[in-house]
Amino acid sequence: MQNPFKFLQPLRFLKQTITPSYLGVDIGTTSVKVVEVKQGERLPQILNYAILESRSSLLRVNTALQTSALKLFEREIIDLLKATIAHMKPQTREAVASFPIFSAFTTILTFPEMSKSDLEKSIAFQAKQYIPVPISEVAIDWMKVGEYRDEKGFNYQQIFLISVPREQIARYQRIFREAGMNLGTLEIENLSLTRALVGADQTPTFIIDIGSRSTVVVIADKGTVHFSGQSDFAGASLTQALSSSLNINPLRAEELKKERGIIGTGPNYELSTIMLPFVDGIINEVKRVQFNYKSQVPGAREIERAILSGGGANLLGIEKYVQQRLGIPTVKAAPLLRFEYPPGIEPLAGELNPLLSVALGLTLREFS
Repeated sequence: MQNPFKFLQPLRFLKQTITPSYLGVDIGTTSVKVVEVKQGERLPQILNYAILESRSSLLRVNTALQTSALKLFEREIIDLLKATIAHMKPQTREAVASFPIFSAFTTILTFPEMSKSDLEKSIAFQAKQYIPVPISEVAIDWMKVGEYRDEKGFNYQQIFLISVPREQIARYQRIFREAGMNLGTLEIENLSLTRALVGADQTPTFIIDIGSRSTVVVIADKGTVHFSGQSDFAGASLTQALSSSLNINPLRAEELKKERGIIGTGPNYELSTIMLPFVDGIINEVKRVQFNYKSQVPGAREIERAILSGGGANLLGIEKYVQQRLGIPTVKAAPLLRFEYPPGIEPLAGELNPLLSVALGLTLREFS
């Protein structure tokens, strides 16, 4: 029986250090990505990484590690984490992990200028009106993301509200405990992506994270998350379209997608015409998020660039196509620029950059 999983060549070399290291753990819908990082001479240093991908997710459309219905397959994830750690052999078990956007509720709230204590009381009161479940069942966090003055001269502040079901937090804690890891911090992936790909850059930016089963769209401005959205158009949509249209095995369809992309010339023309409607679906979601952002956030600045991350960012030709459709400069994620790493990673950097964006962003919070 063929092994349903594959590892993307983790690094193995001797590590001798007393500097604390951390594991950034990104549990996606069809993969687990882990990076081990410590403080280097100038920047955080990557010691090791591993990516465990599920091949069965290509063969069975309904196979996933977690879903937007908040269904978390605990046993499967525990086994995958154990397998990943056994393969990596890290020197630490201290972990920071991310929640997918569909596990959390987020919104932007606007308040008049007031003291911090009054703001905290106002947020607690307003949250009850926006969060669709009893407040006692969620953990709440918030951050100030902007401010503006209206036409009458009154000052307002914009608050990014985050709530996560306590039950979901308990599940993650249980999963990591049973996998033999110490879970120190949980945060939504939007924050990790922004930290890894934008940092302190002030430029209004789209982060388009194209995963296997979902695409996350984040609007970051002045180095913080300002808005976000999510679409079910994603990498697996393109693979299934190729498989159905060409009547080929999904595994072969995935190989063709990676080999030829959406360049759209010569022998690749037919493949691109099959996949482009689904890429357009992702782009339309980006435009919808932008429209909602402008509608709901007074003083919203125009987005000046786009950064593509996730496995879908490795699709040949996608940067140029998205740039044409959005009309703004578009680049592939490059979080490795914020890290020191061994020479062995360099040949793989182009592929690894978008795949490890969330996991690397998680570790950066420990070295800021």
